[in-house]
Amino acid sequence: METLCENSCEFRVHRFEPVLVYPATQTDVEFYFLSNLDQNIAVIMQTIHFFKGEKGKTLNVCQVIREALAKVLVHFYPLAGKLTVSPEGKLVVNCTGEGVQFVEAVADFEIDVVSDCKMPCSKTQANLVHTIPGARSILEVPLVTFQSCLQVTRFKCGGFVLGMAMNHCMADGVSASEFLNSWAETARDLSLSTKPFIDRTMLKSREPPKIEFPHHEFQEIDDISNIESLYKDQPVEYRSFYFDSEKLLHLKKKAMEDGRIAGCTKFSLLAAFVWRARTKALKMGANQKIKLLFAIDVRSKMDPPLPKGFFGNGIILAHCLCTAGELDERPFYFAVKLVQDAIKLVTKDYIRSAIDYIEVKRARPSLTATLVLTTWTTLSFDNVDFGWGRQVQTWPGTLPERDVVLFLPHRNEKNAIDLILGLPSSSMNIFEELTQTRMW
Repeated sequence: METLCENSCEFRVHRFEPVLVYPATQTDVEFYFLSNLDQNIAVIMQTIHFFKGEKGKTLNVCQVIREALAKVLVHFYPLAGKLTVSPEGKLVVNCTGEGVQFVEAVADFEIDVVSDCKMPCSKTQANLVHTIPGARSILEVPLVTFQSCLQVTRFKCGGFVLGMAMNHCMADGVSASEFLNSWAETARDLSLSTKPFIDRTMLKSREPPKIEFPHHEFQEIDDISNIESLYKDQPVEYRSFYFDSEKLLHLKKKAMEDGRIAGCTKFSLLAAFVWRARTKALKMGANQKIKLLFAIDVRSKMDPPLPKGFFGNGIILAHCLCTAGELDERPFYFAVKLVQDAIKLVTKDYIRSAIDYIEVKRARPSLTATLVLTTWTTLSFDNVDFGWGRQVQTWPGTLPERDVVLFLPHRNEKNAIDLILGLPSSSMNIFEELTQTRMW
């Protein structure tokens, strides 16, 4: 029995011993290629999926989900393998079929306690997803595990939570949502609506590699504002911020009041705002170089486009670069236009150049004075249905890096966005003030 405590409340979750789940039938035994786009983001992503079931009708939910996992792993067999390093020094998957761990858990409270929790990345929510105790490196963490990366928790009310951690080198958000939907379809005895295309060799670098663009997303930045000291001296707080249609409309009017841009998306508005506000909150010096990184889906931008159901990382990091002084002193449209220009830069030629750059430089993006944005607003997590109704909410167990900000669709309002981030306590207070003022 493990007790989870938070905010003076006591919640008890009983976890059973983990069991290994193997692919239901024999799968290929091979070394599975990971592209340079996969190599670039080998971090563990944790997601928590909430389902409202009826009391007494979900007693067999763990058995159904576990049996469906064995079947769906036949199609997604690299997930049952192990990460290793090739002779070239790159990550590959040894498809051993050794399986993944599965843990069943039972909670003595109702699901609303955690699904309505206003504290993102909280201890209670994080304990719905497990990590491997004592793992010293990324190679010691299985690609998908249940004791460490996935847990199914049943609640008193009949609701249940699927908590999953997956190594990002195996799947981006689109692929992860397609995997979950395939898993859920299998649980309902349906054929897969989208069969995975698991061959990633079309994203190999060219021979010889050809770097055609500057790739400032990898640029190292000097910390002349002592940002590291701020994070070391103060605890990091995590909060969520709600941006409804009225706030987003105000941002749009602010961005377009100078007539310099003809239009803008919700993403470009909110990306520009959070980058600007976070820079102010951290009190960066005017001469501090700063960087914004965010993922662009390249599936339709490739020539030819990536096949339907492509399983892997079909994303590339777009970037903006300027100084803190420029971002603060220039009108709001300046930041919005930087985001728009970064999106336009990502063409098929730029994508190939980035793949080749990683091949030659073996580089990963530097995160000093950098903000990384990731958005789940366009993913199809809300379609996941294991047989007891569609999920009602997706939430992160943790953020993979302190410099990551996450955009989530709001649970009850279609056009609203929840923004989740962590900051040192003094900076968080400033950021909160900036979200409330009209002086954006």
